[in-house]
Amino acid sequence: MLDTRDRATGASARSPESPSRTRAPEPLPGCPAMRPAQSAAPLEVFLRDTRFDPNAPAALGGVLRALVECGYDRSPCLPLPGHGQTLTRWRALATVAACDLGLVKLFEGHTDALAILAELHGPTPPAGSRWAVWAAEPPDARVQVKKVGTRTDNVDLRLAGTKAWCSGAAVVSHALVTAWLDDEPVLAAVAMDEASISIDASKWQAVGMQATASADVTFDQTPATLVGAAHAYVRRPGFWHGGAGIAACWYGAAAQIGRTVLDASMQRADAHRLAHLGAIDVALAGAAAVLRETAAHIDANRHVDAQREVMRARLVVEEAATAVMRHATRTLGAGPMCRDARFARALADLPVFLRQSHAERDLAALGELTIKAKIDANANVDANANANANANANANSAAGGSPWLL
Repeated sequence: MLDTRDRATGASARSPESPSRTRAPEPLPGCPAMRPAQSAAPLEVFLRDTRFDPNAPAALGGVLRALVECGYDRSPCLPLPGHGQTLTRWRALATVAACDLGLVKLFEGHTDALAILAELHGPTPPAGSRWAVWAAEPPDARVQVKKVGTRTDNVDLRLAGTKAWCSGAAVVSHALVTAWLDDEPVLAAVAMDEASISIDASKWQAVGMQATASADVTFDQTPATLVGAAHAYVRRPGFWHGGAGIAACWYGAAAQIGRTVLDASMQRADAHRLAHLGAIDVALAGAAAVLRETAAHIDANRHVDAQREVMRARLVVEEAATAVMRHATRTLGAGPMCRDARFARALADLPVFLRQSHAERDLAALGELTIKAKIDANANVDANANANANANANANSAAGGSPWLL
């Protein structure tokens, strides 16, 4: 499996105690603002000891703030993707997801924003800032960008329009927002304390992922900073690295659901429960193997488009997570779904989070990429044959042969 235990402690995340009231957590003792991550407690210990109301958006915002202040959003806990430690990054995301999916939705968005700013040489994030990435582009909610004045340093920009599906809008300090400048897609950084910003969460009626409080955010000539060139956000290699990080979150939640079944099976298990546990092990082990392989590929090919590898990983993890939920509910029955708040919340949250996959559309896109890879491989074989006829036989059995060689 994709081991989400902290290597230093071997601890595993525990369900937080139910709080008596809704409140954001105070900074942890021994973890003052912006303390280096090397000095903070291991991530799982932090999550185990932090008490918060997972149903309260403000409480999630408070935990996000504490994670940032303790340095869990950066190396060594969370290295940038594609720099040789991508699997370490994904293990951290999976660990937070195992604690709470609403929390990891905010935390993953923040850490993805930091990776984007680093890759596109954007502005340096202020100390302690908490970021989001809002890139949904429904046709009825588009943000326009206007350049103001004659400056060339991209500071004098203004945002106008409404952005939909803005998770954590009320608790983050900054956001990266996709927008349109002269009919071309761009990315803009904006501070959320501007008076020209309004937040409307009235449309958010979700049960699963309820505490992320995804809102409509309206900008009224809001100052912003351009990040990268037009199209840079989606054309950079890191776009797909971030997409795979989402799959690591799915995996972490599915693994935690699987641990609930394992714990129950340790107490009492008949043949049927053992069969469900075996099916869960098969699903999670296969997904973990693909995630590890994908992380290694990204680290070895940092500047190469990883779309096919990442789409495959996301779809494998989606299928595994769906299987885990099916087997867990069939073997455990209604009891923990009604009496175990953490388990019930995970089963409500995960199906919603999984819908960041586009299901059959993504499967069709992966099929198209598989055909393209085969065509490209055959073209490479033909090119090699023209250069060296003797090399053709070997190349044909590899690059030009089956795309699923072991």
